[in-house]
Amino acid sequence: MIARIWSIVHKEFIQIRRDPRTLAMVLAMPLMQLILFGYAINTTVDHIATIVFDQAQDAQSRDFLGAFFNTGYFDRTATAERLDDVRSAIDAGSARVGLVLPPDFSHDLIAGRAPTAQVVIDGSDPNTAQTALLVAGTIAQARSVELLAQQARGQPIDLRPVVLYNPSMQSINFMIPGLLGLILQFQTLLLTAFAIVRERERGTLEQLVVTPVKPWELMLGKILPYVAIAFANVFVASAIGRVWFRVEFAGSFPLLLLLAVLFVLSSLGLGLLISTVSQTQTQAMQMALFVMLPSIILSGFVFPREGMPPLIRELGLLIPLTYFLRILRGIILKGVGVELLASEVLALVLFGLIVFGLSANRFRKTLD
Repeated sequence: MIARIWSIVHKEFIQIRRDPRTLAMVLAMPLMQLILFGYAINTTVDHIATIVFDQAQDAQSRDFLGAFFNTGYFDRTATAERLDDVRSAIDAGSARVGLVLPPDFSHDLIAGRAPTAQVVIDGSDPNTAQTALLVAGTIAQARSVELLAQQARGQPIDLRPVVLYNPSMQSINFMIPGLLGLILQFQTLLLTAFAIVRERERGTLEQLVVTPVKPWELMLGKILPYVAIAFANVFVASAIGRVWFRVEFAGSFPLLLLLAVLFVLSSLGLGLLISTVSQTQTQAMQMALFVMLPSIILSGFVFPREGMPPLIRELGLLIPLTYFLRILRGIILKGVGVELLASEVLALVLFGLIVFGLSANRFRKTLD
């Protein structure tokens, strides 16, 4: 009995050795999971991009702002020249928080009156918004205690927070747009990953080789059905999000569909690339999951990118879902137009061109 079992074990090891791609994936997947989960999953949000509109421009206002940035929770990324610049920066996603100090901030402080400060928060990401709101309130309260101790007639700072886009800071408003992107990527990547390898396993690829169909025609014919399936799922998911979860759609749905085409083409190209380098459907499945895992973790779908180490955060820029999530949340929650999403659109176009170029180069109308 032991000899028979050992024979089977020996045979399996031989099979694994004959399939180096699968072996590499099996060995690399746990390592990648350990690294990504260990570094990327961080519920503490800090270094939040902040724009400042300081109309007082004196020692007292700078001292108050210094109390914010010395905590490490806020990073001053821009200085506004007017109030509209604060809203524009948050609309564009270059800032998550805006600090606004009125011209009479220091005058009220010296006179013993309650100075007014406003913190404008992007509520489209509830985790970041809640952290910013809590820390800002704590800093204002601590600063008020210091001022009251310094002067008997001092008044506490009147901090007036304004949460944009998602005032209730409900997580569902943040998750639903992300799920739309995840559904699109999952459908297009996983289904197209089997496109070529399935033909190879079934032995039907040889029949396609002898036909007059050109390689690009074969690739296009294989991806179009998956495009239709992916967009059908988008319509269903959008309807469920709007009707069932009550997520308001602030922007243009036709614009979202148009930009979704760029993302779908990127994901389809990536799926075809996986299909052309895989020899079996098992390999294709493993490689598709190998791509999906970083997409879920590093794109900002669940975990705030602000809480990730710089290197891990930069790796997220190599994932198309990172840019599409900004587009989804920008259009659905903020109602922004394409002019504020130009960098994300350009990134998807470049990624699609590169991936489709690699896929076309790998694809040969031969029996490799």
